[in-house]
Amino acid sequence: MAASSETKGEGTLRKAFGGVLGFFILLLIGALAFSIRLFSVIKYESVIHEFDPYFNYRVTQFLTKNGIYDFWNWFDDRTWYPLGRVIGGTVYPGLTLTAGSIWWLLNNLNIPLSVETVCVFTAPIFSANASWATYLLTKEVKGTGAGLTAAALLALVPSYISRSVAGSYDNEAVAIFALIFTFYLYTKTLNTGSLFYATLNALSYFYMVCSWGGYTFIINLIPMHVLLCIVTGRYSPRLYIAYAPLVVLGTLLASLVPVVGFNAVMTSEHFASFLVFIIIHVVALVYYIKGILSPKMFKVAVTLVVTIGIAVCCAVLAILIALVASSPTKGWSGRSLSLLDPTYASKYIPIIASVSEHQPPTWPSYFMDINVLAFLVPAGIVACFLPLSDASSFMVLYITTSVYFSGVMVRLMLVLAPAACIMSGIALSEAFDVFTRSIKLQLPKLFESPPPGSGDIDSAQDEVVKVDNKAATDKSETAPKERPSKKNRKKEKEIVETTIKRPLKAKRLLVLPLEASAVAILLLIILGAFYVVHCVWAAAEAYSAPSIVLTSHSHDGLHVFDDFREAYAWLRHNTDVDDKVASWWDYGYQTTAMANRTVIVDNNTWNNTHIATVGTAMSSPEKPAWEIFNSLDVKYVLVVFGGLVGYPSDDINKFLWMVRIGGGVFPHIREPDYLRDGQYRIDAQATPTMLNCLMYKLSYYRFVETDGKGFDRVRRTEIGKKHFKLTHFEEVFTTHHWMVRIYKLKPPKNRIRGKSKKSKSNSKTSPSNSRRHGNLRKNPWQ
Repeated sequence: MAASSETKGEGTLRKAFGGVLGFFILLLIGALAFSIRLFSVIKYESVIHEFDPYFNYRVTQFLTKNGIYDFWNWFDDRTWYPLGRVIGGTVYPGLTLTAGSIWWLLNNLNIPLSVETVCVFTAPIFSANASWATYLLTKEVKGTGAGLTAAALLALVPSYISRSVAGSYDNEAVAIFALIFTFYLYTKTLNTGSLFYATLNALSYFYMVCSWGGYTFIINLIPMHVLLCIVTGRYSPRLYIAYAPLVVLGTLLASLVPVVGFNAVMTSEHFASFLVFIIIHVVALVYYIKGILSPKMFKVAVTLVVTIGIAVCCAVLAILIALVASSPTKGWSGRSLSLLDPTYASKYIPIIASVSEHQPPTWPSYFMDINVLAFLVPAGIVACFLPLSDASSFMVLYITTSVYFSGVMVRLMLVLAPAACIMSGIALSEAFDVFTRSIKLQLPKLFESPPPGSGDIDSAQDEVVKVDNKAATDKSETAPKERPSKKNRKKEKEIVETTIKRPLKAKRLLVLPLEASAVAILLLIILGAFYVVHCVWAAAEAYSAPSIVLTSHSHDGLHVFDDFREAYAWLRHNTDVDDKVASWWDYGYQTTAMANRTVIVDNNTWNNTHIATVGTAMSSPEKPAWEIFNSLDVKYVLVVFGGLVGYPSDDINKFLWMVRIGGGVFPHIREPDYLRDGQYRIDAQATPTMLNCLMYKLSYYRFVETDGKGFDRVRRTEIGKKHFKLTHFEEVFTTHHWMVRIYKLKPPKNRIRGKSKKSKSNSKTSPSNSRRHGNLRKNPWQ
């Protein structure tokens, strides 16, 4: 009795120590996730990265300055001139409200941080939260050890670092945490059947809807899992509690987000959840009837219920088909159709296909973004089937769908990263469990003289049998000492033999040779070390450099290219506040946020016709382009050029997308006119249409003066047209490294009254004059 109580006390102490140790490990994982994302601040400076984050930063500034009510009703006249944009109804507010709340809380605690500082460090803070959420989710699937391993892997995975470094103030910074936490609450509800967790799950889904348009992945993945459980006969009341409140409460909350609104019930992305909602109610009704009726009556009732259920499903399907039939895209958004059909965007929506992060990934990008996790994921999938539970089947479905979507769009590698970390964490945890158990059982035998003819594994198995026999003996000693009957003695003998054979059989499957276990653990540690080295390198070198400030290394040291901020500062200080700036849509957010000038198009890309108009102007000769820009009240045109310093992401490399997008709306712009034998060229073999278009002239104007030859370092060739003059545009500013060039539209020439009268009098007899006047009246966009 004393021995058993002592053993119980040791177990309780060990459990408490393990809990405290696990808590401190989680704190260290959170600190690691936060600190590894600070390379961008340490190596460069505290600055907002990329393009979209500048719009989010500008919106957060407006929110903290003017309040929540002005934010919802804000009409921004600085973007999409002359249309403007209603910010409150077209933006996902989760990131902005989160950062604004953090700033408000810190200032109320007398910690006076600027809005920019809060925005810079929001992503690293939520990466720590995402790591802790990963621990909770994996713990629900396979236990604490797998949870800690998965959390550590997610804290370091390069795919997630790429969108959560300090300064990457984008929606994904908080959305990945919301995604993982929603999945955790769903699996928690599956395991417990608690309505409390189901309500929290709906609230977490609401936060995800507020944060990112990728919430449709959740509202389709969970119905798929529910349907899978129903089909495989795993329905339970816990499954119903986990799903039904999410659909009802989650849809009602999602419709409160202005950018979503009635799309939560009117678009095809949400219809699967409603169909599965009907199916699970039919199944629940069948199980309820089965419990209260006799088998004979149950057959009759099931026939009736199934008939009514099929009729309701058919009616709902008919309504859905009628709703989506009226839409050209059948109720799907362009990005969703691009995921279902990878060729859809390139055929019908070039504005989506033109974005680099919407392209399919290459095989090396998987090794770059998830590294060795790609090899551990299959082992984690196998471990989820041993044994298979509702939570582990959900994770298998999650990794399967995320692998497909990441193969379609490189941006969705971000969704794959948590699933890969969880599966790899499960695989590593199971492997370490087997190897350490093998060493633990065989290590004591190394210091003892083993009996002849017995090996390490047999000795370990004998030790297991001894432990089990001792436990059985202790149990018999603590039992009341009554003389058993012959029949009872026979039963006890069978029970003891069974308890001895079962552990022996189980341990034989798990115990491996000592040398093999030690080597395997060493290899796993080396594999983990390679993973850590790769992740640190990716965080420090590959993903920390802000796109607004570029650097390069050469034999004479480090070179910093700060041309973007130089150009935006020139616009802010040397142009009027109401001047309009035209550029390709990539630079719209930065121009509005950093130069505080009105732009024609920006990164929101909500109006394809407006973007096509700018693309048509860039693709047209100088005079028609001037007429288009002048009709839009544009005063300055900004182009990005990398031919001098070798910057590949310039407008010349993006030019064919301008042609495709412009030609999709204005048919007179045709891509073959800019290609020579199907090849895109800017040298002497380029087509006359290419050499005379506005983009070519604005990029290469005076370029030959730099080296006397006009050698483009990006295209690695000499330009075709070197000496030319601009008639309708004038160069007003070019940055130090020629990366950004700004031109001003020349004012129209004054009409001379005498010449106008003469031309009017001669117009009756001169057909050439009539053609000239007809051209002036022609629509410049056609």
